[in-house]
Amino acid sequence: MGMKGKIALSAVVGVVVIGVVSANADSHSKDGGSGGGKGSSASPAHRADGKKDSGGAETAEKEKAALDGDGDFQVGPDVKPGTYRTTGNTDGMCYWERIKDASGETDSRPANDNVTGTSYVTIKAGDTLFKSTGCHDWEAIAPKAKGTPASSMDGDGGMFKVGADIAPGTYKSAGNSDDSCSWERTKDAEHGLDSITANDNMTGTAVVTIRATDAYFKTTGCGDWKKTA
Repeated sequence: MGMKGKIALSAVVGVVVIGVVSANADSHSKDGGSGGGKGSSASPAHRADGKKDSGGAETAEKEKAALDGDGDFQVGPDVKPGTYRTTGNTDGMCYWERIKDASGETDSRPANDNVTGTSYVTIKAGDTLFKSTGCHDWEAIAPKAKGTPASSMDGDGGMFKVGADIAPGTYKSAGNSDDSCSWERTKDAEHGLDSITANDNMTGTAVVTIRATDAYFKTTGCGDWKKTA
């Protein structure tokens, strides 16, 4: 079992918070992404096979746009605590940080991540700042977002919300090479070490059971996953 390291970047660009949406609704600001997977009810939603589905996504009451710009954003005045999602990111150029104070010291960052595809992050009321660079627009996600969960997913698609983006069950990914496939089962989107229920780096065939009690499944550099049971 192992975890891949997260790389800190120095440049910072802006983060845009759109309205509250369901977990597998697509970000309409930019093209690309893999927010939902096959069977997603978003309109239009990017599926695991690269095609688009049609249909209506359930939405919660929308908020006004809160952020548009570059830099660090204060939690409270600039961005509300809650869970946010970005989709359509490529080449690992999207990077974000949750920051507990403005000292700039390494230990002031309780969580950070480099993103390919989709990422979810929960900004907590105790955070002081949220930083984002190179990411597509961030959307606020309803606390109990619903969707039509898929039975397959892009192996390099990033994070999938269990029960909304993907269905619980046992999944198989084949053809992974050089220990490049990394996956995580998580209990939340806070991205702390205690958020991870299980994780692994794989070569060859990977098999994992995603439980209904899991909140998210993260996959990076893997072959596509297909539900087998």
